[in-house]
Amino acid sequence: MQSHDLATSDLRSLNAALQAQSGTTNQTAWEVLNPRGAHALAVGLDAPIEVTVKGSTGYYCAGMNKQATITVTGSAGPGVAENMMSGTVVIEGDASQYAGASGHGGLLVIKGNASSRCGISMKGIDIVVGGNVGHMSAFMAQKGNLVVCGDAGEALGDSLYEARLYVRGSVKSLGADCVEKEMRKKHRADLERLLEAAGLDHDPASFRRYGSARQLYNFHVDNAGAY
Repeated sequence: MQSHDLATSDLRSLNAALQAQSGTTNQTAWEVLNPRGAHALAVGLDAPIEVTVKGSTGYYCAGMNKQATITVTGSAGPGVAENMMSGTVVIEGDASQYAGASGHGGLLVIKGNASSRCGISMKGIDIVVGGNVGHMSAFMAQKGNLVVCGDAGEALGDSLYEARLYVRGSVKSLGADCVEKEMRKKHRADLERLLEAAGLDHDPASFRRYGSARQLYNFHVDNAGAY
């Protein structure tokens, strides 16, 4: 295992070393000690490597991730896994606002709670939150799945497109054009797959599904107040 202690080495050299890895590397396991809330840690990775961060990080940790599996044993600041393309990011604590923003693919697991705008403008990423999410989560979400095992805050799914939202607890309010939908067999199967991938054993039948009412796809004067 490659070990980097940010108490004695700088973040720039660590990110450069991680970004230099390729699909043929034999340095597949990396450990980062003393992150001390460092920003933009392990960003832009594009190799099937495993990175374990021992502690909490600042903003944009694991941004633009592709192929890598990144685990943060603490909590993460704003924008974790922003614009993620593939791979897996696991936050064992809580995540701040706009986790998984604009994510195109891969799996983001937040074992604790997520703050506001979780999954904003998601474009194919799967996000599983073990606890609660804050207000405006999945705002303008276009594609992918957001699974919330706790409660959801105000304006869930505001201006939603085709992303699927699953909530086990209560929803404070739904955003514009977001409605509760029938949980069909295929949805239960997808949800079961995501829960298993996140290491959770909740019963898919205990969740409700939300999606777009598809009333705001095209402008209509009668809906002007909702835009």
